[in-house]
Amino acid sequence: MTFELRYRHPLSRLFLSLAERNLFERVGLCESDIASYLGDLLVRFTHVDNVYRVRNVRGKRLEDVGEMLLESNPVISGASFDREREIRKHIGDYTLFFTGLFPESLKRRSRSIRLDSFVDYIETGKESYYIVSQFTCGQYEKLAPLFKKLADLFDYCVLALNLVRLDLERLQHPGYTRMKGLLN
Repeated sequence: MTFELRYRHPLSRLFLSLAERNLFERVGLCESDIASYLGDLLVRFTHVDNVYRVRNVRGKRLEDVGEMLLESNPVISGASFDREREIRKHIGDYTLFFTGLFPESLKRRSRSIRLDSFVDYIETGKESYYIVSQFTCGQYEKLAPLFKKLADLFDYCVLALNLVRLDLERLQHPGYTRMKGLLN
């Protein structure tokens, strides 16, 4: 889904307004670019295929952050640096999404024998956004500062999404309820 289509999506205004209100008023962080990014992330991840879009070289869908980290490493996977950036961006988004909206699902994941049992989602999300911010050439130059801010302010973003979650629970929004059912 392109950005223009996501922007016109019926949930876009709801998610953007919730992200702005919680980030600006309740968290006290007046960063409109981050609020827009959070709103866009919520719209993108309403479709489960976007949550689990990273695949390994054999086409297997990766649901484990540890596996994504291995796949992102150009030395291990033989992938390009563009692929590293793409996967690291997704890891940042994925960890932010789960720690912000569905932290209870992380407890369930950590109980099973998986690479995720050894992954700190907060630190991995910060590190991934930081790595993305280091891609400063060509087409990535304009977005690098946003990802640096996302890395530096990751904890505030998690808090803002925790508050969005509470708002959605109060609203009993069907999209949130459906996604919660899929992920738990």
